[in-house]
Amino acid sequence: MLVRKTLTVTAVAAFLVGGAFFSTGTASAATTLAGTCSGSVNGSMGDTVAVAGASVKELVRKGARDYVNSHFWTFASVWPDSLADTIASKGALAVGQVPNAAGGTIEGSAVGSAVATALKGANGLGVLDNTKNEVLSAISSTVAKNCGLTTIATNYVAPGAGGNPQARTDTAPGGAAGNLSNLNPGTAGGTGGSAPMRDYSGIPTATAGTAVAPGVRYPANGTLPGDVSAPQAGQGDQSGQSGQGADIRDAGNAQSLASNSASDDVQLPMLLAVIVLAGVTAGLVRTWVLRRAA
Repeated sequence: MLVRKTLTVTAVAAFLVGGAFFSTGTASAATTLAGTCSGSVNGSMGDTVAVAGASVKELVRKGARDYVNSHFWTFASVWPDSLADTIASKGALAVGQVPNAAGGTIEGSAVGSAVATALKGANGLGVLDNTKNEVLSAISSTVAKNCGLTTIATNYVAPGAGGNPQARTDTAPGGAAGNLSNLNPGTAGGTGGSAPMRDYSGIPTATAGTAVAPGVRYPANGTLPGDVSAPQAGQGDQSGQSGQGADIRDAGNAQSLASNSASDDVQLPMLLAVIVLAGVTAGLVRTWVLRRAA
């Protein structure tokens, strides 16, 4: 009885451990391999992004060779060709991850750091530890300057997308909800409502053929000069003006001066002028005659 119970417990434990192992394997993220160390790469959110060691082979060779050229005494211990072959044999190098967003970037420095990590302890880095670190730094810098990836998440869904668009609420300026009570209802096809036409009948305007000064086009009392509906001279206004203010007058209010005499009477100034003109004329004629006689 005790043996059977022990076997049962062991079987249950083995089942749980096996289930946990398989569930962990299925939940692990996949690895997306980029063809080159620059450009863009597509993958699912959470995927690991890796570059092939062969894609950075020539960059490793160039970085190591530039170091040797600037430190000529290391030509015997630093081997650029060997380091290039070593990185090509490393296979895929993990450099980053596809973020939980539409896209992201993997900087060139991340690629250079992954390459330097893969080359640690490789043959051809030099003899001294200081030289090895400098060679790895030179290679990492060269790779970083020439690499960099843009990640694109193929399974990203924008918020509100997927056939469930978010409802839009019209608001007035300032964030407060606008008054939509005067909108006409929309049609059944979903074309939306429309606002009623505005009424401009209360705005005074000038009729055709009436010239109005810019300053009095929209007077405060709502009437315009020459408006037949406004009171005219002698109609409800003893001042003779057409119901307007003291600073606004109608044109054509000129009046003649009063005269008590008849229009055909000869006035005294006129008579004196005629007499003086006659005397002057007579004097001129007499002078002319005397000069001719002499």
